[in-house]
Amino acid sequence: MARKPKNAPVEGEEVQVPAAGKKKLIIIGAAVLAVLLLGGGGFFFMSKKSNDAQKEAAKVEVKKPVVFLDVREMLVNLAGEPGQDKAKYAKIKVAIELKDAKVEEEVKPLMPRIEDTFQVYLRELRASDLTGSAAMYRLREELLRRVNVAIHPARAEAVLFKDVVVQ
Repeated sequence: MARKPKNAPVEGEEVQVPAAGKKKLIIIGAAVLAVLLLGGGGFFFMSKKSNDAQKEAAKVEVKKPVVFLDVREMLVNLAGEPGQDKAKYAKIKVAIELKDAKVEEEVKPLMPRIEDTFQVYLRELRASDLTGSAAMYRLREELLRRVNVAIHPARAEAVLFKDVVVQ
């Protein structure tokens, strides 16, 4: 007759799974649940971000166009360099970038003040102050600062050079 193994269940007796096997099943189930929750949450936030991006795009489309206000051309004599007798001149034409037409209506009556501010500042410059791209950047920043002081509480976004000639 065949022998039964020692641990073989007797008929009618329930088979018990070892405790280590139950722990593995619980851990695997928890991991699957966590992955599903994280995936669902990620999908929710990604779809929310895309909706926000669409709303931002709609706001950008409604944005009012910028306005460029021309300042009349200025011809100024520059301060003399030490040891030079010949006068130097600068011819400058700029445009002021404004946020919208409403700001333009506020700034137009102040154009004489802006031109005066430019004239006073430019007459103090030397020809060497206007050479090179770094000098033009500094000039742009200084003119923007002076424009914003002159037109306060309105605000200019940028000063753009249309023409700069130093002779």
